[in-house]
Amino acid sequence: MNQRIAQVIVAETGLDRSRFQTAGQLASWAGMGPGNHDSAGKQKSGKTRKGNRWLRQALVEAAWAASHTKETSLRATYDRLKGRRGGKRACLAVGHRILRMAHALLSKPQPYQEEGLDYYRVPDKDRVKEKLVRRLQKLGYAVTVSVAESAA
Repeated sequence: MNQRIAQVIVAETGLDRSRFQTAGQLASWAGMGPGNHDSAGKQKSGKTRKGNRWLRQALVEAAWAASHTKETSLRATYDRLKGRRGGKRACLAVGHRILRMAHALLSKPQPYQEEGLDYYRVPDKDRVKEKLVRRLQKLGYAVTVSVAESAA
């Protein structure tokens, strides 16, 4: 995130964090929260609120730039969502995450620590293993999984 995006965030939200107790409240006010449309127990396509258009534009611009970085958790978030939801929705989700990170940094002044590219890969490893085992079982194979010994 560059200096201009930080200036827009501070200019639009202010430095007083008492207005927004949680990052979710700030994201909802900015119109960056995910849409939610339930009807008769079914989840339908939900549009996001309009919110603050200047802040929203700046966050989407920052998210688009973050999606082109290398080895960052924001890029991992973008890549993870792009395949399922599309590039523009993934960009909006990354902007939402940037706003939540900005709220955390302004609420509790601590240095930011980047999670890195492997932010989602540790939980995904178990999920991928279980998914592949289920696929093989559906094909009629009996599967036992064991950890491979390292070749030393």
